[in-house]
Amino acid sequence: MKPSPDPLQTSQRLRVGLIGLAAVVLLIALASMVVGPATRTAPPADAPVEVAFNLGADNGATGEPLAELGATPGTVNSQVAAAR
Repeated sequence: MKPSPDPLQTSQRLRVGLIGLAAVVLLIALASMVVGPATRTAPPADAPVEVAFNLGADNGATGEPLAELGATPGTVNSQVAAAR
């Protein structure tokens, strides 16, 4: 037979678990308060505003967004590119 669990031991385990959970939540909140303002810096007032892309211009898009960003090599060979 299985012995019945001690009610005092069960309540102590619940208390320890809840205190640990509360400690983790508080540590995350504290870290967020410390790191948050460091990442939310505003650009200088005299910084020029540049347009990231131009929707109306044909800039030689190959249909490979990762290759256009330079993340991967393109698969379009020079003959296909010359035909376009």
